[in-house]
Amino acid sequence: MLPTTGPDRQTLETLARTAGDALVALKSLQRNDGHWCAELEGDSILQSEYLLMKWILGQERSAMADGRDGVETLGKVVRYLRLQQRADGGWGQYPGSTIDLSATVKAYFCLKLYGDSPDAPHMSRARAVIRAMGGAEKCNSFSNFYLAALGQISWNAVPAIPPEIVWLPKWFYFHMDRMSAWSRTMILPLAIVATLQPTRKLGSEQGIAELFISEHDRHRLKMPMTTPHGWRVFFKVVDSVLKFVGRAIGTAPRMAAIRAAYSWILARASQDAPAPTQGLGAIFPPMVYIQVVFHALGVKRNDPLVARAEKDLDAFFIEEPAAHAAGQGAPAHGNTIHIQPCFSPVWDTGIAGYALADCGLTAATDRTFAHAAEWLRGKEVRWTGDWIANVRPGTRAAGWYFEYQNAWYADVDDTVMVAMTLKRAGGAENEAAARRGVEWVFAMQCENGGWAAFDRTRNHQIYEYVPFADHNAMQDPACHDITGRTLECMSWLGYRIDNPTIAHAVEFIKGHQEPEGCFWGRWGVNYIYGTWQAVIGPIRCGVPRSEPWIQRAGAWIKSVQKSDGSFGETANSYEDRSLMGTGPSTASQTAWAAMVLQEVYGANDPDLWRALRWLAQTQLRAADAVQPGLNPDGDPAGSWVETEFTGTGFPKVFYLRYHMYRLYFPLMAIGRALSAHGISVQEPGKSHVATDIRTALVK
Repeated sequence: MLPTTGPDRQTLETLARTAGDALVALKSLQRNDGHWCAELEGDSILQSEYLLMKWILGQERSAMADGRDGVETLGKVVRYLRLQQRADGGWGQYPGSTIDLSATVKAYFCLKLYGDSPDAPHMSRARAVIRAMGGAEKCNSFSNFYLAALGQISWNAVPAIPPEIVWLPKWFYFHMDRMSAWSRTMILPLAIVATLQPTRKLGSEQGIAELFISEHDRHRLKMPMTTPHGWRVFFKVVDSVLKFVGRAIGTAPRMAAIRAAYSWILARASQDAPAPTQGLGAIFPPMVYIQVVFHALGVKRNDPLVARAEKDLDAFFIEEPAAHAAGQGAPAHGNTIHIQPCFSPVWDTGIAGYALADCGLTAATDRTFAHAAEWLRGKEVRWTGDWIANVRPGTRAAGWYFEYQNAWYADVDDTVMVAMTLKRAGGAENEAAARRGVEWVFAMQCENGGWAAFDRTRNHQIYEYVPFADHNAMQDPACHDITGRTLECMSWLGYRIDNPTIAHAVEFIKGHQEPEGCFWGRWGVNYIYGTWQAVIGPIRCGVPRSEPWIQRAGAWIKSVQKSDGSFGETANSYEDRSLMGTGPSTASQTAWAAMVLQEVYGANDPDLWRALRWLAQTQLRAADAVQPGLNPDGDPAGSWVETEFTGTGFPKVFYLRYHMYRLYFPLMAIGRALSAHGISVQEPGKSHVATDIRTALVK
């Protein structure tokens, strides 16, 4: 039974003002060409791996690609890395995380290379932490590539990745088409590096021998202890055989495979039409590895390919000339550079547009929305990328990617986000583009009924056991959060539960519900995000909200609401299920939960309005926005403060802070609730909100 009483006039007026101010803030951040792109923040490995790459390339004192002084520029990166160290001596993945051993080893190594004395207090603390955690020999495989290339461990400790995998036939169990798109763009560059083994010798005073406990283990391949014992033995044997054969035949006979792998890489790093890509994979790891590949193959730095690769990677720099407080909890600092893992313009613009639609705006009534829709249409990719290998022959390309240019890798999540935004924007051109995208998404549905991010896939558990797979995402299996968002998109284009495709997807989602009633979050933190994504799409497609599994999900959301109305969940819940739904309150997670409450219990639910009142109470006001202590990221009035990481890259490995999550999701949640009461969101000074509220109260 839905509550019959709704919010009072004062609450409606407060929320209308809150939404209006948030709308102004959101519009103020739109770029001149119509898109939004906020900072995307990762952890310390972005700084440390960039710096280690420069040492591998011998460029630690060279000028930057844009001509800037290299020593000064890299010094700013070092300064930021130094400030990211925590009081316990280590470096972590997000505020409140445990110490990350690999991140701490790489940070220590960088600081030592750039002149920090190993006897300095901060270095001594880091060294003690590393040794207490088992030593640098326990670093993950990605870190070991850097350590081997700088002579700190033997290449024997690095997984063998034969470049010949580029030639494996489709019927072979281990095939490029069966691994995740991000692994694909990393594995071939690393195959070339692992085969050619470029190594820079450092002086003993520059090395990190003091971080290793066992000299023997320092030079041996380690397998993750999460891998079953039998598979650990199997893959160690395979690795030994591959290395033995590689040493026996030498590099020269393998150059044909290396050239084939190199050609594959270059095709996906091209900026040429019709498949422009801003860097290999348009994300940080492969954009680093390709520079090491160029170095290993002897491609000169003045080659246009190398120059472009440097320019594309350095575009991720964010320079802070003035005092600024880092999201990782570092003290106020300036004169630093930190590095983004990629750009998120299509994602940010798609969600921002959806928030505008939830406020009652369309492209016909709002110039900001029209401008955004036009920009999104211009980003539609009609190039047939790697996804074609796993779909029905004849599938037409139509979709969107995450970044500015990444034509090889359109993805389902961005496509459905943009498609439903364009549909709601209105207009024939927007609807036609949305329907093309949805047609492509239909072809990408996996056999189990769900959707994955980049490919139509199956889950092959053995892939998660290969030595290279300790990034916890060798594959890209269907997940219920993307599937739920896909159903939400389908609902806007008229698809309902009586459609077999929709029904299959709903059954997939239901099969992943946790015993507590919530859903795990693959792409956002964590059970709050997963539940939000899993529930709304099915309801919009016609699943009765009275169904027991829907009610269990709603009841779980209510069970984790705090007394002040807010919600928050730490990423530590990926490590410890007992922490699900608990953590510091955040604007984004409160908004996600509020949208679940409205969808399950209706727009008069008292807990919904408690959540929205918390958002109103914590919104940045004009007086707060100009005070760095109250507004560490310098957001405009009308936004919210959120220093927590609520985005997920690889669970248990890499997390993200999307700097617009704290704005467009609260606006979306408030806009939906007001719209359900007949109130359209207006910018201050342009509204008839008082009339709307009187009408809503009468109804």
